[in-house]
Amino acid sequence: MSRIIAGVVGGNPLVSVPGNATRPTTDRVKEALFSRLEALDAIDDARVLDLYAGSGSLGIESASRGARSAELVEFDARASEVCQRNADMANQGLGRRTVSVLRSKVESFLERAADDVLWDLVFLDPPYPLDEPSLKAVLTKLAFHLDEGAVVVVERSSRSPEPDWPDTLERFADKKYGETKLWFAEPV
Repeated sequence: MSRIIAGVVGGNPLVSVPGNATRPTTDRVKEALFSRLEALDAIDDARVLDLYAGSGSLGIESASRGARSAELVEFDARASEVCQRNADMANQGLGRRTVSVLRSKVESFLERAADDVLWDLVFLDPPYPLDEPSLKAVLTKLAFHLDEGAVVVVERSSRSPEPDWPDTLERFADKKYGETKLWFAEPV
């Protein structure tokens, strides 16, 4: 069972989507990821966007560790309901509405986002079947909504190729954890 690892609501279990439709980030990967993000000072007071949120664990972990807000975007109906349950638990523990959930396709969400909406930290954990051109299209749209100094984290299978980054984003690190690979990028 996945859990919130640290912060104000650390230790609380997270509901997961039944079946194999989503792949929750393992606690081991999450611990390493957030250790890296804390070293980059990327979490405190950040506006976080969790795309293809699944259970919402990455956005909620960010909120627990001091992010100003976390927006979870998930299209799958069951996963969106799980995100909402986890967000409700986190918001209750945080004592304020920090985590919000929107059921939407990621592409549509980014197209509708207001021009002045900027995020500081963005997680993308797309489904494995999402092809590379589609991922690049999402990254291209996302780049218009990143604040200066933002960090983008893409989580994929370790067998997946490196994302085809648009000219507006530059990879600055990557790390493999068993079957999972993380790529870190920033706006240029």
